Amino acid sequence: MTVTVRFAPSPTGYIHIGNTRTALSNWLFALKNGGRFILRFDDTDIERSKSEYAEAIAQDLDWLGVKPDRVEYQSKRFAIYDAAAERLKSAGLLYPCYETAEELELRRKLRLARRLPPVYGREALKLTDAERAKLEAEGRKPHWRFLLPNFKDDPFSPERTEVHWDDLVRGPQTVDLASMSDPVLVREDGSYLYTFPSVVDDIDLGVTHVIRGDDHVTNTGAQIAIFRALGAEPPQFGHHNLLTTISGEGLSKRTGALSIRALREVGYEPMSVASLAVLIGTSENVIAAPDMQVLAEHFELAAASKSSAKFDPAELDTLNRALVHALDFEAVRGRLAALGIEGDKAEAFWLAVRGNLGRVSDASLWWKIVNEGVQTAPDLSQEDVAFVREAFDLLPAEPWDRQTWKVWTDAVKEKSGRKGKALFMPLRLALTGLPAGPELADLLPVLGREGTLARRP
Repeated sequence: MTVTVRFAPSPTGYIHIGNTRTALSNWLFALKNGGRFILRFDDTDIERSKSEYAEAIAQDLDWLGVKPDRVEYQSKRFAIYDAAAERLKSAGLLYPCYETAEELELRRKLRLARRLPPVYGREALKLTDAERAKLEAEGRKPHWRFLLPNFKDDPFSPERTEVHWDDLVRGPQTVDLASMSDPVLVREDGSYLYTFPSVVDDIDLGVTHVIRGDDHVTNTGAQIAIFRALGAEPPQFGHHNLLTTISGEGLSKRTGALSIRALREVGYEPMSVASLAVLIGTSENVIAAPDMQVLAEHFELAAASKSSAKFDPAELDTLNRALVHALDFEAVRGRLAALGIEGDKAEAFWLAVRGNLGRVSDASLWWKIVNEGVQTAPDLSQEDVAFVREAFDLLPAEPWDRQTWKVWTDAVKEKSGRKGKALFMPLRLALTGLPAGPELADLLPVLGREGTLARRP
């Protein structure tokens, strides 16, 4: 058996960090098990689904390093769903109902008042052909419910019927089908709700493991029943904990909260996003994994906690810095060129400044400092100005390397008697205009003697 998983976003907006947790959990599970990853767009909601969102989702996943083995669109698969629905109708397992939303709400309240569970009472099963014809003549169109197998002989006498599965994350789970209403699978307009196409696709595409957020746990019992009604063995299920914002709010595509597109645009590294999305809220240490193979080594579905995890962008900044500091020049050559950072000294420049960057794009500031001089006039006292002028007179001859800084400052120390911060800070301010930054031992050779002398106050 080839492990086959799927990520099934609805293209109604950009995916956010919470969606990414599900996508990456599936991708890494497939990676660890030599399996296949299917990207399936659940785009049966014709009004809200947009092709531009599907394209954006595919681009975001590619940026993260997720490479689907197969891409499917539910909007192109209606014939398969129609055939499966007809099978259930013929078997008497999908039945028409005509109640309005208001009528259903009234029945729910009546059941609650009688201290009965607020589940659908299957009243539509009692309708005669004549009664159904009369309702349709009045203009009512049926929605279709799946008859849950929670009774022996009489569907109006449901009894406890347990569905069990060993969840890949949560362990042994049990759902009582008698505690549930028969789920609506087909709307009045003939469109399908999420549950049914999802099951049909999982069967048709050979999905072996369904890994998703734990907000779907309650769907699982009914879905297992639908799998079996269609003559298929259910896949294995795993439900990971959800991510929330730092304030505990749920993430939503509608608000654009922490969308992958937004994180891309502000310059985060894909592996910093992937590392935090996967490892936060688990028993694993959150590390800045340099690539998917390393992240896969730290990924365990069962390591997820049972409670939701808060996504803190400050943690993302920490991981991003760690990754940027380790990037070699070849890994960023193209991105630096796009920022205008290229030429003979680009590599030496990158190696000098990368340890002080939070994002690759931050290199632009230092490139300006190196090539155009200090961007803000240094705040030097008259005494420090005089000291710096004397220090510049002691600059050694070229060629320069990493030892030049020590040679120079040793000479300045001997001549001036200054040491420590009193020696180094005025020189740093004169050279960069900033009180902190890259090691000057690395930066000085990039500036060169001529570029350094140009900064003499």
